[in-house]
Amino acid sequence: MGKPVDFAEKYYRDGADELFYQDVVASLYGRNSIKDLIKETSQNVFIPITVGGGVRSIHDMHELLRYGADKVSINTVAINNSNIIKEAVRVFGSQCIVVAIEIMRSGISSWEPLTMSGRQHSRLDALDWAKQVVDLGAGELFITSIENEGTKKGFNFDFVDQLVDKVNVPVVLHGGAGNPNEVVEAAKRGLSGVAIASILHYGLFTIEKIKKELKSAGIKIRL
Repeated sequence: MGKPVDFAEKYYRDGADELFYQDVVASLYGRNSIKDLIKETSQNVFIPITVGGGVRSIHDMHELLRYGADKVSINTVAINNSNIIKEAVRVFGSQCIVVAIEIMRSGISSWEPLTMSGRQHSRLDALDWAKQVVDLGAGELFITSIENEGTKKGFNFDFVDQLVDKVNVPVVLHGGAGNPNEVVEAAKRGLSGVAIASILHYGLFTIEKIKKELKSAGIKIRL
């Protein structure tokens, strides 16, 4: 759709509270080539930037933070070796470490976390995994509903309704935002934030419109 930096600078001017950069095929192709993009973005964008995709080591995390990221998001490497969460927290602090959990329904009230940007099964229970990563020190959870992502049909509240009261870290929900009312609903359900892509990228709604709806609903928000 264009240069990510242009979108980042626009959303910063429009009042976004945070940006999330995700190289969605980095793990699949064994690459981590987003550093220059982060460096360019951080020169003109002065809100927190979280970066994920292809992070395989403490060294990778250090490089992303050195180039301008404020937080690092990990998924595949964490499932393959959960000890890296504890090590990363020891080195960088829990506030820097976000664990992304990409969920797919596996039963009536159960979900499985996927790896490789939703391409591979882990055979784990997503709720148990979320609790485990928080116990290991992760400072934030970034939940993506693979089935809802890109559909603009609404968020998956079924999973996070079970999660938010069981962990003591911020939970950000991603996947399916279709209109501002769904963002309001997420705030009312106790989520710390939502990540929005399609409806902003395609110009269906603006950050200003979404924040006005939140304010009208009595949600405390930075305008």
